[in-house]
Amino acid sequence: MEFGICNLGNVPLRSEPNDRSETVSFVVFGEHFKINQLKEKWIEITTFHDNYKGWICSKQYKEITYEDYDNLSVNEFPINASKNAEIIDVNTNESYGIPIGSILPYYHKKNLKIRATKFTTNVSIASKDFNDLEKYALSLLNTPYLWGGRSNYGIDCSGFSQLIFRLCGISLPRDARDQAKEGFSVDFERSQKGDLAFFHNNKGVINHVGIILDNYKIIHSSGKVRIDSFKNDGICSEKGIISHHLNSIKRFI
Repeated sequence: MEFGICNLGNVPLRSEPNDRSETVSFVVFGEHFKINQLKEKWIEITTFHDNYKGWICSKQYKEITYEDYDNLSVNEFPINASKNAEIIDVNTNESYGIPIGSILPYYHKKNLKIRATKFTTNVSIASKDFNDLEKYALSLLNTPYLWGGRSNYGIDCSGFSQLIFRLCGISLPRDARDQAKEGFSVDFERSQKGDLAFFHNNKGVINHVGIILDNYKIIHSSGKVRIDSFKNDGICSEKGIISHHLNSIKRFI
């Protein structure tokens, strides 16, 4: 089996090995993965951090050894918490942006590396403290909705909850329906800031998630990252209409 790591800022993960197929998620800088198969200019991968499968372009990653993969898997590296982070290749002096939520392999005093390539960076480091959840969530207000997105470059509902919890030191699955299987259930009346609220469509299938704030508010990605009113039957839009119907509430700490 072969292994790889994302050495670019934000790489689309597709459902099929072609440029026109659905983007099901993204792989951000520093995330590593197993390579399942190769097909022309595409590789099918399974990400380590959330066990998500899809296809990326073979030009958009760096091959690593099993030893590299194992080290990246067993060690906990810092996470970028800055929306305006940049890394600079110390050999070529080339620079490029990396999104919030990027992993920083072997980070030490503003330096990091991927295999033999060394970088300097201006990142701020995520606290991995659940008390900072609201701060991180609010920092992404007005980020545009993007199907499959999971960063400040564009984000969907479950990508938003997954990212904010990652910055607070908690790992979540990629999709809302799988996140809803984690944690423990609480009633609406006992819900509190930091709980996740899940919502269903008219067939009862979970299709949305948001992070509960104080004062019956919820922050979620719908069109953009936004704050709306939260009631016992769902999310209430500015026009007073229930836009998402409540399914369940889960707590993770």
